[in-house]
Amino acid sequence: MTSEAPAARPEVEIVVLVSGSGTLLQALIDAAREPAYGVRIAAVGADRPCRGLERAEQAGITTFVCRPADYATRAEWDAALAERIRGAGPRFVVSAGFMRLLGDRVLSENLVINTHPALLPSFPGTHGVRDALVHGVKVTGTTCHVVDAGLDSGPIIEQRVVPVQDGDTEESLHERIKVQERAMLVDVVRRLAQEGLVVEGRRVRFGTS
Repeated sequence: MTSEAPAARPEVEIVVLVSGSGTLLQALIDAAREPAYGVRIAAVGADRPCRGLERAEQAGITTFVCRPADYATRAEWDAALAERIRGAGPRFVVSAGFMRLLGDRVLSENLVINTHPALLPSFPGTHGVRDALVHGVKVTGTTCHVVDAGLDSGPIIEQRVVPVQDGDTEESLHERIKVQERAMLVDVVRRLAQEGLVVEGRRVRFGTS
């Protein structure tokens, strides 16, 4: 009598949003090539043509562009983006260097996570690395958080610390942060796909209850 191998766990499908070079996306593409990771990137969307879309296309992933300039209002753009995401049917959405604030329609229909190159709530916004360096902090790092309607203000999922070294420039510090940011995002996406996420106010934990 032979025992049957356990059925493989179905892959969790996600959508990734990008605006630039797509290095965070590439980390997820590389991780998703391993069957044990359990995640499939169903689509990659962008607000403009960018290198991130090229990375997705090279990996055989469906892509779409939803440009704000093509819509009369931000609400119309948000509704169109929500429709494109809905069409891919993701379990959740990853903002991976997506440089737009998401609107009510997208956020009400999806769990969206984002990474930021600073230890939130300190130094939100587009210049988190520079602001931390100017402030003279001894440690900074990277944060993965749930996206809400504010600017880098959603509940924190995970953080990783990066020491600031004497002589650091914005570029050298950012490069070390990016190493931790990519590894953190890959880990968070894996755990979120496997375990789910519970958000209770400002508190976040992996699990379903």
